[in-house]
Order: sequence, then structure tokens, then C-alpha cells
Amino acid sequence: MAIDSESGRCVSADIAAGIPPAAALFQSLADETRLRIVQRLTRGEARVVDLTTELGLAQSTVSKHLACLRDCGLVDYRAQGRQSFYSLTRPELMDLLASAEHLLAATGHTVTLRPAHEQAGETVS
Repeated sequence: MAIDSESGRCVSADIAAGIPPAAALFQSLADETRLRIVQRLTRGEARVVDLTTELGLAQSTVSKHLACLRDCGLVDYRAQGRQSFYSLTRPELMDLLASAEHLLAATGHTVTLRPAHEQAGETVS
């Protein structure tokens, strides 16, 4: 899935054109900005303003990538007054990130994709 520069939404035409959903999922996580947003949301919900400040990104960039992640079903938001609080929708995503950490460590590329409290007590196999 690619970001449509006009609308800022994930282009779902790929799935409609026969691209397997698994490929679409991994493509949604293949973008560095979207992965950084997902990583931040593993620590808890955040507003767009929180993400722009913490990640050093423009509001329009964060909003476009959040729209993509929402289209993919990975994040959603809850409204509270005039604010929207974004969070991860699928706890299974933490398992996917853990598996990615283990796979990358096995290939000599140690990365941290989850918060430390999510990694407590784990051993890399």
C-alpha cells in the first residue's frame, strides 16, 4: 500500500487488484514513519500533537500516516471533546513486532520495536 499524496489514505486498490492481504499488511509496516508511529503507540495512546512533538514530524505527515494505519485496521482513535486519542487496535501486532525483533537479531541486526516492559522476561531464540 502506498500513500496517495492527494488524499493521504492508503491505496486499497492493490488489494482489489489481487495483491494478497498479507503483502498489504507488511507494506503498511514497511514505511519508516508508519513503523515509528506504531512503535510509539505500543507505549499507549497518543494525540496527533503528541506524535508530532515526540517524532519530530509535521502534523500533515502524521495525519496522513495515521489515516493509512487506520485504513489497514492497525490503529483507531477515540474522541474526547475536540481531541482524538490514537491507539493500536490489534494486540497481535505486538507478537508480530516481537517476532521481527527475534528474526532481525538472528540475522545480526538487533532492533527494539516494543517497549521494555513488553520484552521483560523474554529470551531471544
